Amino acid sequence: MNFGENILKYKDELLADLKTLIEIKSVASETPDECVKALDFILRRALDFGLETKNIENKAGHAQIGRGGKICGALTHLDVVPAGKNWTYEPFTLTRENGRLYGRGVDDDKGASIVDLYCLRALRESGVQGKNTLRAIFGTDEEVGMSDMETYFKYEPVPDMSFTPDSEYGICLAEKGILQLKISGGESPNGFDSISAGKALNAVPDEAIIIIDGKETVIKGSSAHACECFKGDNAAVKLALEYDFDSDILGFIKKYLTGTDGEALGIKMSDEPSGSLTVCLGSLRINKDESYFTLDIRYPVTKEFGEVFDKIKILCENYNFTLDIVHHSTPLYLPEDSDIVRALSSAYEKITGEKPELYSTGGGTYARVLGGKGVAFGPAFKDDNVNMHNADESIDEDKFFKHAQICLQAMYELYTME
Repeated sequence: MNFGENILKYKDELLADLKTLIEIKSVASETPDECVKALDFILRRALDFGLETKNIENKAGHAQIGRGGKICGALTHLDVVPAGKNWTYEPFTLTRENGRLYGRGVDDDKGASIVDLYCLRALRESGVQGKNTLRAIFGTDEEVGMSDMETYFKYEPVPDMSFTPDSEYGICLAEKGILQLKISGGESPNGFDSISAGKALNAVPDEAIIIIDGKETVIKGSSAHACECFKGDNAAVKLALEYDFDSDILGFIKKYLTGTDGEALGIKMSDEPSGSLTVCLGSLRINKDESYFTLDIRYPVTKEFGEVFDKIKILCENYNFTLDIVHHSTPLYLPEDSDIVRALSSAYEKITGEKPELYSTGGGTYARVLGGKGVAFGPAFKDDNVNMHNADESIDEDKFFKHAQICLQAMYELYTME
């Protein structure tokens, strides 16, 4: 028996704790106090399991087994994106139906957080003697910029080897650069009272609202993660196309943002390791107090920040818009023969009988803050439509526990390796 199978004996308890965690509405952009509550919950459960814990300024923390050797880590986040609209099931409730688990965060990333915690429990209760220090590290604002890890690593060392189950299987060697912009300016509403769309920079808005003479009209779209914005139907773009108002911002959107490949902006580009650039219009506000929109741009790993930013800056100057950088993460690119990639490949093959695919993503994970010492690995499988950042986020229950076995096997190998 592979060691990873030990996680299955905790199945019922694990799901009970996942249910409690999903019920905590830990949306960092809206309810930061609930993010602290989520961190407190998971660290208290770690203490219940006899694990060492540490809380860093209520922003992040870890549970740990072992001392000495290399520091190895599994990093997850407890915050989630806003629920949004169009759910079939209650977003902040764990629902088991038709072989699937539904709820905001069940894939991204509360499910993986609970699995990491139970992997440490399984290792401790099995009596395995490790050679290294193994930590499950939990953050609280990954979805809004990762200042949690900036705070955490002020006090704690970056692990020698680590992974973050916050993407897909197999192993993600490359993460595109992320550039998030806020573009402000233009006139006050002319012909309408207000326009609003989107709550998260890193998601396609599934709804846009226009108010004319006090009457509200709702434009429906469908959400998607910004890194796969081409899979969504952007309600803010639909609104700009459907209404012919004298608005600089709406005119900019119609001229430059109806596509997601950046061609109209003059920044269309791609490379072999990571694929094509994407542009997501994430939010839009025009009213008597403010006028702005936001962009989330994912650019290829071999390209430079200036190749993207400088062209957008010129366009904004032409419109007399104010351009602000909300967040920028440089690309990540690891070699295939690195120690962490070999260790994770071994764990994956032992559980699945197959070699993992090595791939790239437009998503942004904690792997970016690990100084080239970590990668994204799981929890979703590519043939499972998890609806990350969308309504009815879910994961196949059998695949979820397959991930749990892979994760435990990986943590076992990191804990015991020379």
